[in-house]
Amino acid sequence: MKNALKKIGKVLLVILIILAVFFLGVFIFHRVMLSKEKPLIAEPLGTMVEVDGGEMCVYTEGEGEHTIVFMSGYGTPSPILDFKPLYSRLSDDFRIVVVEKFGYGFSDETDMSRDIDTMLEQTRKAIAGADIEGEFILCPHSASGIEAIYWAQKYPDEIEGIAFLDVAMPGYHEEAGYSIFEDELMQFIMNSGLGRLIPVEAQPYAYNTDDLTDEEKAQFKALLFARRGSETMIHEAEWCKENMETISGNAVPDVPMLFFTSKQMAAVMFPSDPEKYLTLAERYTGRKVENILLECGHSVHVEEPDFIAEKIRGFAENLDEEQ
Repeated sequence: MKNALKKIGKVLLVILIILAVFFLGVFIFHRVMLSKEKPLIAEPLGTMVEVDGGEMCVYTEGEGEHTIVFMSGYGTPSPILDFKPLYSRLSDDFRIVVVEKFGYGFSDETDMSRDIDTMLEQTRKAIAGADIEGEFILCPHSASGIEAIYWAQKYPDEIEGIAFLDVAMPGYHEEAGYSIFEDELMQFIMNSGLGRLIPVEAQPYAYNTDDLTDEEKAQFKALLFARRGSETMIHEAEWCKENMETISGNAVPDVPMLFFTSKQMAAVMFPSDPEKYLTLAERYTGRKVENILLECGHSVHVEEPDFIAEKIRGFAENLDEEQ
């Protein structure tokens, strides 16, 4: 019996040593690759604007009577590149703006609070610092729906309308629940290097489209491994529930709204009753709104850019008619 236990102990020790060597090797490889990839992201794709002691990246493209501000979902490593499939289909008729929050894309990290007031004011400062003026059509994806709603609540005169890309809104967390564990787990996976074992092709980013050049795909991949595990993103996740409570305590903004909602996301987040997810827009606003249900995943701007671009054009035309 003792001999058997000794053999088991030796086997377990060998397994532990192999695992330790494996994880150490993965971590060292990750650090070496980060160093090699650094030149790919040395030059930002947009304009760097000083905000609250750091620098935020603001990308602009195109011209038009309307300015569309794209606001990325939580954890998007490169908002500028991830929104490209959609804004490249709109920049002939609109001025396009993509704001990369602190901790995202080419923007710096920050240890400042990620409460909704701070994030919104930093977004507004970045836009102003890039010499962009006028009313905006906001185009938020996922968690940035919270910031877009708050923007319209706090500064309605700055917002022409909002086109929501499968966003979080009041009622979302009450039904789906909320835990930061998954965010912290992803941070560990990315910072340990284990994330390099997950093919980028398996993730729902614009990386997997023909809209990005080979050079842009290399930049996107470099930003994924450099940014996805940032402490700034974790701090943002920690504030998510409280930020949602802030907008829930205010009146629904009285601005034109257009919603794009993912049926696949509804099945994932509200498996027992997907209809609750699909009707969040109507239940939050308390009125009949255009809520377009899409047979695609959460990254609707990546999977259905042609359809969404055409709908946003129509949305803008309706804004002109209402003026």
